[in-house]
Order: sequence, then structure tokens, then C-alpha cells
Amino acid sequence: MKKMIVTGGAGFIGSAFVRYQLESYPEVHIVNFDKLTYAGNLENIKDCDPERHTFIQGDIADRKAIQAAMEGCDAIVNFAADTHVDRSIMGATDFIETNCTGVYNICEAARELGTSHVLLVSTDEVYGSIREGSFTEKDAPGPRNPYSASKAGGELIALAHFETFGTPIIITRGSNTYGPYQYPEKVMPLFITNLLDGEQVPLYQGGEHNVRDWLWVYDHASGIDTALRQGEPGQIYNVAGGHERENIVLTRKLLELCGKDESSIRLVKDRPGHDFRYSIDASKLKALGWMPTMDWETGVAKTATWYRENEAWWRPIKSGEFKEYYRKQYENR
Repeated sequence: MKKMIVTGGAGFIGSAFVRYQLESYPEVHIVNFDKLTYAGNLENIKDCDPERHTFIQGDIADRKAIQAAMEGCDAIVNFAADTHVDRSIMGATDFIETNCTGVYNICEAARELGTSHVLLVSTDEVYGSIREGSFTEKDAPGPRNPYSASKAGGELIALAHFETFGTPIIITRGSNTYGPYQYPEKVMPLFITNLLDGEQVPLYQGGEHNVRDWLWVYDHASGIDTALRQGEPGQIYNVAGGHERENIVLTRKLLELCGKDESSIRLVKDRPGHDFRYSIDASKLKALGWMPTMDWETGVAKTATWYRENEAWWRPIKSGEFKEYYRKQYENR
């Protein structure tokens, strides 16, 4: 692969993947295609070598724009997505447009252009909740909120494209990802930045013991890379961190790292349809040689340190559009 297009490459996981590619493969040129919605940030990719990294602002829901950007690329890795569950509950139109229509546009463009590698980044949330054990790629999706349903819909569109046209589709499903540059609507950066500001953190009442599996962002990037380069078209690969923690355990760890006590917790009304536990088995990807490298305690500490040292990155975000959204979401809970 000499030329790769990464959609959503100015977002959290997408930008980490771009940096991973540029550092790991000196021969690769990245075309970074991003709509620059609220969660896309050019600061995330400001240090990328301009001789090996080309940025194009565009929307995967725009068929002509994405096809033009894909011209001459050997591979496409799609991170472009609307991803926040709470936002999808408030309104899912944008989620369906990006996560379903956008994926269809990529598949159609790949078929017409003869793109040799097409990887779609998805989520463990498409499986739904599981009380015991772990989902494998053979388990059927059971999404329980508009966001995960839209991601599952995009997956089905892509897999049907593979079956019908032979488009070389690979799908990865990652667990909850954390690390530097994550937009502070997600729980870890939201809680850390609130605590750094001396504010309370909004913990869902009734969801304190819900469980998520935590995956370091660069381990996620390497897992996607493994699936892209060694995976088989038409297959799905789980990318799991292997660090399941209750929400209250995560919250207490962040309180400790930020020098706060439990008076900084504010219990808020639980999310509708809140999934109890996500857990996926990554044995299939590990059989290709991938392994996560970051232990949870170290990764969370590194994340808290990054936000403490990079206030200039997150301060403008939390004082702008985010502040109004946050107020509307939580003020009445």
C-alpha cells in the first residue's frame, strides 16, 4: 500500500491511526478526508509531515467528493462516523446519513475504482449487552441505541456489497477506546477535564456498575492495521482491550489521579436503554499476530497527564459549542 485514504482522520481514533501509519510505514502517503464536524480537529494532525500527508475537507455522505478523493488510493480506512450515544438519542438523522449512506458511498466508489483494501471501523456496541462471557464475530448484532443501530446498518450494507460485488470489505469492531485527543463529550476526557476545573462529574445513577472494556487508542490503531494488512475480505475482527471495568471503578480512578474525592461525583438520570456490559473476544485478530500492549492503570494515568498538560487543546472546545450542549444535556438531571 503506497497511498491510503483515511476518512475521519482528524478525529480521535482516526488521527491516531494516521500518526501510526506515518510512523510505521515510511513508504505510505496518507490522504486525510474529514468533514471537520465538532469532533474533527486539525490540531490533531498538525505535526503530520506535509510531504506524506494530504488533508481534504469533505463528507463521505457526498458521493462525488469521496469518490474523487479515493482516486489513485490503494486502500481506504473509514473512521468517519457520528459516534456519541447520547447525541443519537437526541436525534439520529446525522448518524444514519454518515454511518449508513456514507458507508454505501465508500463501497460504491471502491467497486468502481477497484480499490484493493477497504476497512470499515465499527464498534463492539453493535453486539448489544452481554451479562456473561464475550461476543465473538460469529454472534449476530443486537444494537440497542440509535448510534449502534446505525453502525450495524452500515456493516450490513458493506457485507452485502462484498457478497454481491466482491468488494474487498474488512470490518473491525473495537471496544471503548481512550487516550490523547479524545473529544471531551466521552466519559474519560469529560470527567478528567471537569475534575481539573474543579467541577463535578455526571455519573449515571443506576449505571455505576455497568461494565466497559477499555482499549488504548494506539493499540486500537495497531489492531486496525493488522486487520487491514493481514485480514481476509468479507471478515470481521474484534479489537478488545481486555480491561473490563465498572463505571464506578473508572470514576474513582480518575478522582484519585486528579486529587479529588467522591464529593465530586454528581449522580444524574440514567441513559435510556443503557447497555449493562460490553465484552468481545479478540482471539481471531490475535491469531494474525496482534496483541494490546498498554495496561489499564498506566494508560489511564497517561491520559489524565495528557489532558493536564494540554489544556490549550481542550479549553477552547469546552468553552464553545460543547458548553451549550453539555448544559442542555445535564442541567435537568
